[in-house]
Amino acid sequence: MKRDARPAGAMPATVRKLRCAVYTRKSSEEGLDQEFNSLDAQREACESFIASQRAEGWVLVRDRYDDGGISGGTLERPALKRLVADIQEGLVDVVVVYKIDRLSRALTDFSKLVEVFDANNVTFVSVTQSFNTTTSMGRLTLNILLSFAQFEREVIGERIRDKVAASRKRGMWMGGYVPLGYDVRERKLVVSETDAALVQRIFTGFVETESCTKLVQTLRAEGATTKRGRTLTKSDVYRILSNRVYLGEAVHKGTAYPGEHDAIVSQSRWDAVHAVLQVSPRVRVNRTRCETPALLRGLIFGSDGRAMSPTHARGRRGQIYRYYVSQSVLKGGAADGPAVSRVPAGQIEAAVMAQVRALLRQPEVVVGTWRAAQGAAPNVTEAEVRTTLEQMDPLWDEMFPAEQARIVRLLVDRVDVGADGADVRLRLDGLASLARDLAARPADSVRAAA
Repeated sequence: MKRDARPAGAMPATVRKLRCAVYTRKSSEEGLDQEFNSLDAQREACESFIASQRAEGWVLVRDRYDDGGISGGTLERPALKRLVADIQEGLVDVVVVYKIDRLSRALTDFSKLVEVFDANNVTFVSVTQSFNTTTSMGRLTLNILLSFAQFEREVIGERIRDKVAASRKRGMWMGGYVPLGYDVRERKLVVSETDAALVQRIFTGFVETESCTKLVQTLRAEGATTKRGRTLTKSDVYRILSNRVYLGEAVHKGTAYPGEHDAIVSQSRWDAVHAVLQVSPRVRVNRTRCETPALLRGLIFGSDGRAMSPTHARGRRGQIYRYYVSQSVLKGGAADGPAVSRVPAGQIEAAVMAQVRALLRQPEVVVGTWRAAQGAAPNVTEAEVRTTLEQMDPLWDEMFPAEQARIVRLLVDRVDVGADGADVRLRLDGLASLARDLAARPADSVRAAA
């Protein structure tokens, strides 16, 4: 009689090893911090099942595929994506789960996964629901179970939505992003005094300026940030101005209910802000442009030696076009006027400011400004003055129009416009006044401006 040369307990040579990957999932994060949680329980059951199939060649893949706190209604799960990638690379032969709804609760999503399994000759096994996906009866059983899993998910979703709606009608906070101006304590919104002051500042500032752009520039200069420490943007400001939570209300699907939290903004302030918001942004911009002081008023002259006056025209769509025009045009005598009787305000102002900015960068101007500043503030260094002058260039566009006009009048003596272009005469003595302004600040303020 021939003896078997194989060691006791060894698998027959004809049995192929099947690499088994265990996938686990839990919809909520509750209990995941425990030493032995739901994911561990699922994995233990699956590993025991794989061990019972050792005679069939089943071996456990040691890589863990665990998705905690992620719904089964989506395929956007990190561990599931890794599992699919490993399957496509031929590293897995069997996918083992505790129940089929751990892999997916959506019938269409599960169909996509089954297609991936079939394309790579991978078998799917549920420990508590015995079936084989390679047979027609197994597929029928799977579809029935998945239909019930999807039905259960939809029922749970409806129940949660009903609970949220009922809670919002009672004014309760139901979680999510905490608005600026509030903190969460014991699952309730509580006013944060520091942030609430910033929210009130935003509402008040918007009513005063009627311009979100100007308001954001001011807030940035003041160092205002979002709750997460990010610099405020126009989108942030508009979102704050439209959030009814600041009225002490809870909103659900467009309907507002009295909230449990305290209001930060009064109804009158809210109404004033939204009265401004109802005006077209283009109209508000044009209105702001009309109110913007002409930078070169009293400083720009035509070839006839007479001052040119600021004016504007309105386009078909309400746009405002600003100009400087000669006195002869204003008085109706354009035929006898200078060669250049009208110049676009934006272009000539930009050309003048380009020369002013170039002036502020010249070394001799920096030294002269520093020497002039020493008379009022001996402790101010040349480096501090240079840094401050350099910072005026990138910050120019963020200055208020009145501040821009003040600096132009300090540094520009006269602008003569002719057929050959514009001749800009600068006032070097104006730097002394600018230096005195710098020297009047404490040294820390000069450094902060940099």
